[in-house]
Amino acid sequence: MDVSATEIREKVSPFLDGESAPSYGLRQQVLSPLEVLAQSISTMAPSTTPTLTIPLVFALAGNGTWLAYLIAMAGMLLMSLCISIFARDSASPGSLYTYTRDTLPPIFAAIAAWALFFAYIMTASSVIGGFLNSSYLFLGRLGPHVPGALLAVVAAGGAFAIAYRDVKVSAQIMLWIEATSVCLIALVVALVLWKHGLHLDRAQLQLQGTTASGIRLGVMLAIFSFVGFESATTLGSEAREPLRNIPRAVIRSAALAGVFFIVCTYGETLGFHSSPTGLGESNAPMRFLSAQGGLPIAGPIIDAGVLVSMFAATLACIIAAARVLMLMAHHGLAHASLSRTHSRNETPAAASLLAAVLALLPVAWLAGRGVSGADIYGWMGALAVFGFLTAYALVAVAVPIHLRRHGRPRWWGVALSVVATVAMLAAILGTIYPIPPAPYRYLPLIYAVYLLLGVAWYTVLKRRRPVPSPSLR
Repeated sequence: MDVSATEIREKVSPFLDGESAPSYGLRQQVLSPLEVLAQSISTMAPSTTPTLTIPLVFALAGNGTWLAYLIAMAGMLLMSLCISIFARDSASPGSLYTYTRDTLPPIFAAIAAWALFFAYIMTASSVIGGFLNSSYLFLGRLGPHVPGALLAVVAAGGAFAIAYRDVKVSAQIMLWIEATSVCLIALVVALVLWKHGLHLDRAQLQLQGTTASGIRLGVMLAIFSFVGFESATTLGSEAREPLRNIPRAVIRSAALAGVFFIVCTYGETLGFHSSPTGLGESNAPMRFLSAQGGLPIAGPIIDAGVLVSMFAATLACIIAAARVLMLMAHHGLAHASLSRTHSRNETPAAASLLAAVLALLPVAWLAGRGVSGADIYGWMGALAVFGFLTAYALVAVAVPIHLRRHGRPRWWGVALSVVATVAMLAAILGTIYPIPPAPYRYLPLIYAVYLLLGVAWYTVLKRRRPVPSPSLR
């Protein structure tokens, strides 16, 4: 028989209310809207983009770097709208995995779960690599005497200790670290723009010296600056008024970060016009720009802020990965011990420890083989993008199904789903074709093997025992 949207809402409203959402043993409704936003912002680590990612994008896109970031921002805003549709109806630490689990066939939900967990772990490994790079910048001559593996242990171990202790303390630490670093970078960029006067940089606006291929590859790398904007959705049990504050945090983090990245890109490119060293070859761009802007002391301070920001990003990724893994364990996709939370701290202790160890291992191994922190940052970041794009694409596909099941069929939902899905698939294709140089050409194979193992594990579990059917959560 037909059931109206009002009747559906009345039946499920007890579950949709943030106060009656399952806690899974996590501390309930302790995070303010600003602290929820801090989770997404810290996972993206926006202060690291002007110092590490923008130079890499510039090496590919040149004067079209701002356009690469604009295109990447458009794609991420599309995904933020898709994700916010789910976040207004469901609050769960499972994040995008929960959204697909409630709408798509179980096998696709399992793929989304493994992809998202992989993405957060690889992002954590990437920013630990960035932590190594920034640490050696400060250590100077002492650097060769400090093993990279030891620095990686400090970053991962410290992040686990805070994530294990208290989610509210974690959110506040991440908030202040990122806010301070972003404000200093914004000040330097503003000074550079002021020094060059109020005029438009024709070289950038006319895309001088750029190629379509360079911009396309730049977009793929620019996407890494945004991934993790959705991680506020992992705080569904811990955020106040999650059905309101989480979707707002998702959209705002993507929009605010995008504007910040584009302004920084324009300012950095403009500032380096007079530099004998190109932006793409600079190891410390903010030191050069702060000196050019008449505030040289800001350069080392910003680099210190970036170092601490890398730690905050590691913390944010471990928090997100642990909550996704915890819910996977609740649904039988991981060992049951990972579903438990600490009785006093109300944090997923076992899942947090495993996430920290998994993030640490590839960094420690690569650093032990002499790979630089910058290379680790790039390689692990590229791997993380595959996981995020997979989860994003599946969520985009699920939008019309979700709207229909909630009695809200909308033509714009279908249109949004189609555009966002095509954008994510195009981004995935752009990462593998044309075939990039080594070692990036091997990364898609590594990710494909990982996904195949995840599907195989799901198949084994399903044969042993039925995987729990999707619930309202």
